[in-house]
Amino acid sequence: MMPTRSTDILFQLIKSLEKAEKRHFKLYIKRSSGKEDLKIVRLFDALDKLKDYDDKVLLKKLGDVTRPQLANLKTHLYKQVLASLRLLKSTDSLDLQLNEQFDYAHILYKKGLFLQSLRIIDRAKEIAKANQKFNFLPQLIALEKRIEGLHITRHIQFRADTLSTEANEVSLHIDRVARLSNLALKLFSWFVQHGHARNPEDEKDIKQFMKESLPADVWQLTGFYEQLYLYQSYTWYAFIRQDFLQYYRYAQKWVNLFAAQPLMIRVETGHYIKGIHNLLNAHFDLRNYPQFDKTLKLLEQVAQTDRVKEHDSFRIQAFIYISTARINRHFMKGTFKEGLSLVPDIEKKLSEYYLFLDSHRILVLNYKFAMLYFGSGDYNRSIDYLQKIINDKNNLRYDLQCYARVVHLLAHYELGNDMLMESLSKSVYRFMAKMKNLTVVEEAMFKFLRQSIPLSPRQLKPELEKLLHIIKHLEKNRFETRAFAYLDIISWVESKVYDKPMGTVIHEKYLQSKRRK
Repeated sequence: MMPTRSTDILFQLIKSLEKAEKRHFKLYIKRSSGKEDLKIVRLFDALDKLKDYDDKVLLKKLGDVTRPQLANLKTHLYKQVLASLRLLKSTDSLDLQLNEQFDYAHILYKKGLFLQSLRIIDRAKEIAKANQKFNFLPQLIALEKRIEGLHITRHIQFRADTLSTEANEVSLHIDRVARLSNLALKLFSWFVQHGHARNPEDEKDIKQFMKESLPADVWQLTGFYEQLYLYQSYTWYAFIRQDFLQYYRYAQKWVNLFAAQPLMIRVETGHYIKGIHNLLNAHFDLRNYPQFDKTLKLLEQVAQTDRVKEHDSFRIQAFIYISTARINRHFMKGTFKEGLSLVPDIEKKLSEYYLFLDSHRILVLNYKFAMLYFGSGDYNRSIDYLQKIINDKNNLRYDLQCYARVVHLLAHYELGNDMLMESLSKSVYRFMAKMKNLTVVEEAMFKFLRQSIPLSPRQLKPELEKLLHIIKHLEKNRFETRAFAYLDIISWVESKVYDKPMGTVIHEKYLQSKRRK
């Protein structure tokens, strides 16, 4: 059971700190603050020891602090913790270093030391360009123009034209990157909200949006960030449309971009990890078993680098993606029962990282856990996880909301809960129809489930064979078989027809595929 998130931002910040960060804060605050400010150390210690945030408990621990004073102390402590972290993390973050260089240049400018300021600006511009950080250039160029425009320096005779050209080029570059990053973000947002395209109308809308949003000269762009966001856009575009071959191609381009410019792995570690994650998903969707294992090893290696281990966000991101991939590997091989051994450790880590996890990632992992238990034949445990999705109020992933209900229905069918089946199937059918999520496959499934309740095992077999015939004929139609992306319904029906566990059916297919290769 995951803890309830506290909404107190100071409490969240302190609970996110590691031992070294806490130690650095104590040294920082004692070195830079007066006696009055040592009250915030007491507040810091009190908050650090609290399991859950509670104003009354906090005031009792502090003793001589009133409620109005507490509000002021919390504000002061929040700023001081951030200042301490900025100082500690500045050597590890290129963004912080560039901001620091700008601050120094601005201070020197205010002091009237214009040439010293210009030297720092030049150095900062070189670092920004070498690391593709063009978004930092406008403020540096603006300060440089202010110095050149208001004060006569030895640069003035040749800098005016150069600065003007440079400013225009940077502005155009930033505009292109902004447009492509907006496109990638909007496509990702569409997927998080809806999942895969539900019908030809969805696909038509996505295609039209893509056509209108892409810059005309998109394939002539050579900058790292332009290519990165272009590949991301096409990755999401293909994934939404379930064009898994195109999804694989652009996820591979995304990862290859970093391989061609390894310096950028450190600069944009989060994007690199996410690219590998999407490449893993593409191999999973295409059942590229050897490439899946090879790519998973790459992600595991990246997770062990100091850059990832020492950065909270990257470490958690890598953990989530590796956990998802390891579960997916069991789905591919049909080894559901073996996969159950992953669940306790993953849940323990989820509880540890709960402050940093978004609802979408929790939703996806709960569905993965539910499918592991379903494939293992533990339908009651599967239902427990499915209920977490069904009761979720975040309005994310309507597709998962729909298929959680479908698997929930199938779990009750497997448990022989005939009394529930009629009302439950009607409820699920209505929900999916409302969400425009019904395909021919689901229609056939609902029809079978409604009709099968009164049938004897001997009468049931022909009906199962009939259902298998219908859905296998629809296997190549993307809009009719979106169910296969969420539940291997063919293998489930085959397990009933051939009287084998679902995991055995999938494992046999996996072994046959290996022999063919």
